Amino acid sequence: MHSEWIMKGVDIMLHLDRYLELLIQEYHQWTYIILFVVIFCETGLVVTPFLPGDSLLFASGALAATGAMNPVILFILLSIAAILGDTVNYWIGYAVGPRVFKEKVRFLKKEYLDRTHAFYEKYGGKTIVIARFVPIIRTFAPFVAGIGKMSYGKFIFYNITGGIAWVAIFIFGGDFFGNLPVVKRNFSLVILVIIILSVMPGIIEYLKHRKEKKS
Repeated sequence: MHSEWIMKGVDIMLHLDRYLELLIQEYHQWTYIILFVVIFCETGLVVTPFLPGDSLLFASGALAATGAMNPVILFILLSIAAILGDTVNYWIGYAVGPRVFKEKVRFLKKEYLDRTHAFYEKYGGKTIVIARFVPIIRTFAPFVAGIGKMSYGKFIFYNITGGIAWVAIFIFGGDFFGNLPVVKRNFSLVILVIIILSVMPGIIEYLKHRKEKKS
């Protein structure tokens, strides 16, 4: 019995976008706080990259189109959650990084830390913005930026830019498209397509980097 409740809880946590309508019926205005916490944890805690991000934002926007939630409030709250999440993740990496690299671990050398810092100083802005649209990678990007000591002024600028763009695209995209009959009939398929499209920028960037490296 307990194991069934645990499995159900894990399923809800991993697929919160599917349970949004039930959450709204059960918790009403508290749903905004629940969404805020999920987006904050997905972006701010390096141990929770498995939480829904893109699909949850789109599903929230789609439900907002039905009048169940306010899209503007969603946009403001979840933008703050996304920005705060990346900020916390950055400072965790900033604080933990030096200690990690002081340990005598074969693959964690000072030169790797220096290379990470140089990479983020040169390409960090683009990396932080692109990572917003790539599941799992968006959780680790600010953490690595902190480890690499990317200058905070540059980080926070791209953090705010990427966070607002990410939330706006999926919330207002869901609000606009989510209530269309064809989307409502194939909502699970739409969510799957969103996840695939989210991964594409990272794949394209990786292939581009390999091509440049070979040339």
